[in-house]
Amino acid sequence: MDARHSLGDLDIYLFKQGRHTRLYEHFGAHPESLGPESAGTRFVVWAPNAAFVSVIGDFNAWDRNAAPMTMRADSSGVWECFVPKAKHGQRYKYYLSWPGGEGERADPFALLSEEPPATASIIWDLDYVWEDGDWMQTRSGRNALDSPWSIYELHLGSWRRDEHGNFLGYRQMAHDLAAYVKDAGFTHVEIMPVAEHPFYGSWGYQSTGYFAPSSRYGSPQDFRYLVDVLHREGIGVILDWVPGHFPTDVHGLANFDGTALFEHADPRQGFHPEWKSAIFNYGRYEVAGFLICNAMYWIREFHLDGLRVDGVASMLYLDYARPHDDWVPNRYGGRENLAAIELLQELNKAIYEEFPDVQTIAEESTSWPMVSKPVYLGGLGFGLKWNMGWMNDSLTYMELDPIFRKFHHNLLTFALWYAYAENFVLPLSHDEVVYGKKSLLSKMPGDYWQKMAGLRALFGYMYGLPGKKLLFMGAEFGQWREWNHDLSLDWDLLNFPAHDGIRAWVRDLNRVYRECGALHELDFSPEGFAWENCHDSDQSVLSFFRKDKAGRSVLVICNFTPVPRENYAVGVDTGGTWREILNSDSHAYGGSGAGNMGQVRAEPIPVHGFAYSVNLILPPLSVLFFQPAEGGA
Repeated sequence: MDARHSLGDLDIYLFKQGRHTRLYEHFGAHPESLGPESAGTRFVVWAPNAAFVSVIGDFNAWDRNAAPMTMRADSSGVWECFVPKAKHGQRYKYYLSWPGGEGERADPFALLSEEPPATASIIWDLDYVWEDGDWMQTRSGRNALDSPWSIYELHLGSWRRDEHGNFLGYRQMAHDLAAYVKDAGFTHVEIMPVAEHPFYGSWGYQSTGYFAPSSRYGSPQDFRYLVDVLHREGIGVILDWVPGHFPTDVHGLANFDGTALFEHADPRQGFHPEWKSAIFNYGRYEVAGFLICNAMYWIREFHLDGLRVDGVASMLYLDYARPHDDWVPNRYGGRENLAAIELLQELNKAIYEEFPDVQTIAEESTSWPMVSKPVYLGGLGFGLKWNMGWMNDSLTYMELDPIFRKFHHNLLTFALWYAYAENFVLPLSHDEVVYGKKSLLSKMPGDYWQKMAGLRALFGYMYGLPGKKLLFMGAEFGQWREWNHDLSLDWDLLNFPAHDGIRAWVRDLNRVYRECGALHELDFSPEGFAWENCHDSDQSVLSFFRKDKAGRSVLVICNFTPVPRENYAVGVDTGGTWREILNSDSHAYGGSGAGNMGQVRAEPIPVHGFAYSVNLILPPLSVLFFQPAEGGA
């Protein structure tokens, strides 16, 4: 007998405690053999309030009485059975009845589902031979917080399509995606959710199949191949993960056994009014364990380097998106969701205990304290947090006509007041280029040339600041239109020099960012940043230093007006030659070619409290990076 997937007493105990991180090896459908001629599939499902459960599928003509399941006698609410001749690749569902009702449900632990709009689960396995051993052995350093993180966020269904407008599969896109991302210089990709979702237009943020990579693009093995290829090209893989809510489609998790099993029964706690979806009951151990196990599953079985956890703010606040009289306070009378806090802390503890070489990233849009601080200090335990405040302030500023920017200079400087409160990622994400918000390029004011220059300046400013970087696909070459999930990116724009110039600028930003420790080693330490001058609002100029662990500096100067500035004095702490290592106004990027002939000389003339200074030409709408020449002191 093959007992790999049978449930023992310890498994049930851990399941009921919410601490079994390998539940998927026991729950769901697992082909096995009970003897030489008795191959079949073992099925296990949690449905404590059902009166009758059976397995229906291709193997029994979907007969509701052909394969009844038996509830275990240990009060776990777990049903199980072995179905002879049920085999790999066949479709199935669970039929459940309860007092007053009945329904057919997809398997919450299915490893593969039918391609939507079909909804059945498919008996499958995870067999695959990995070839990313070199990456896995070295990723601890690549994923460390003092390493460069330049993240390319993408949606698989609309990054690129075939000539007929059809999806590319995981395998089809693997090599092209890896080559493109590697050429552009990004260190990681962040893939929007792939867990099976019935409505493509949800972008994956409304999932019904938490353990099944979407069959729109292939099988679990195909998704593994995509990750494998990216790893072999030296690119880390982050996946969006959505524990905050799930859709109420009848085949999914909602009302699973005739009761609110996965969701909270009280709609004031269990229904999300903004997204019209169900909210997990985080206080139920089995549900919390389901989510923690699921997160571990994606990391463990797909070799992921991180999870970006969606909608953390919606989990933390009981009154999130609710009117004042439509929420239930916690036991202390507050609006904090204590069960969700505990879940997130337990989640991060479990992940970092088993996988200290990965990172979890919180999309948390409020000022909740200590999101990226360790649990033992009272934090939520994430490795990183999206800096939504920086993103909003920066885009608000960049959308202003340059003539008015001097009145809003604080939008650029405010984020540095709290830059070290968390381990921040600076995101220019998909959320900012949909629903009428326009593309990043279209947000920029001015004529064609000024828009291009403004976008290059925005990217240069972001890469200069402390914090890891994230760009959504299409921004790297200046897509004009908003992102549309039904269309491929406008790749033909790369035939235009100005757009190819933006891509060349991003490529060089990524190269210098990776190679220059001052731009990434001390992202989360105040020692890694110093203002040169943050007060020149009249000319809309910012200048600051980034420093590495050895104290070496990079000087960054941003001119956010279309007016060139000549003889602009900037203080530096080192005499001698300073090399202009990046200039967003270079002809190579579509700029006017103004600059400083590749280098300047620092003279012993004090400026802004520094012993030396350089006299610069600041091109219009530009960002310049300087570095002391070796031996130039």
